[in-house]
Amino acid sequence: MGEEKVLLRDVKDGVLTLTINRPGALNCFNMSLLEVFGRTVAEIAFDAGVKVVIITGSTEGKNAFSTGADLKERAGMSPDQVRLYIQTIRNLFTAVEELPKPVIAAVNGYAFGGGLELALACDIRLAAKTAIVGLTETSLAIIPGAGGTQRLPRVVGMARAKEMIFRARRITADEGLQIGLFIEAVEQDALLDRAREIALEIAANGPVALAQAKYAMNKGMEVSLPVGLAIESNAYAVTIPTKDRTEGLTAFREKRKPVYTGE
Repeated sequence: MGEEKVLLRDVKDGVLTLTINRPGALNCFNMSLLEVFGRTVAEIAFDAGVKVVIITGSTEGKNAFSTGADLKERAGMSPDQVRLYIQTIRNLFTAVEELPKPVIAAVNGYAFGGGLELALACDIRLAAKTAIVGLTETSLAIIPGAGGTQRLPRVVGMARAKEMIFRARRITADEGLQIGLFIEAVEQDALLDRAREIALEIAANGPVALAQAKYAMNKGMEVSLPVGLAIESNAYAVTIPTKDRTEGLTAFREKRKPVYTGE
């Protein structure tokens, strides 16, 4: 399968859907996919036509969001190549987390290891009711290496994250919903429609405001409240001189929908 086929792109109404397309390998990540994904994320960051991103997995064959690292490829790697792989996938997921646009994970099936770590790097997570997810690395005598030990506790709490990682436990979408990992669990055939519905609601808002809100929340979670409030103040200041802020006020006054340009 050519490089351009392992990650499918579809843009409509400012919403970009990225589909991991290695169905024969349960959408696991080999180096080729990581490289294509990395280039794509770098491009998205500067694409004004993309306001919201949805990430999902190919539904051909068995439904899988991603089952993480390509262990067949990994088995033939030297220790140095494994280190490079881990650095590459970790940097990719950090780039997803830091995209100046909201990112929605539509977890359509199995999401193990790096698959769940990718979902954790997204801002909003939805799951098909049939999805099964987990950070199962300790069963292979390794640990989550693409952010799982750091992001899972921040999402579901330390005690629950330790229990899941120590036991290499797989959980259902409903369990994920109960612990706050997912915001919704929906029927498989409704998942992308629901993700797109949410994405369109987000895309109708000001792009600069969305980027600054995301930045303020992500960075503010890592510091004390007074420092977080200072981050919020600076992020708010970025929106004040924008044309979009003026457009929002004008549209409100004129009782019409605003048309934002990201300026």
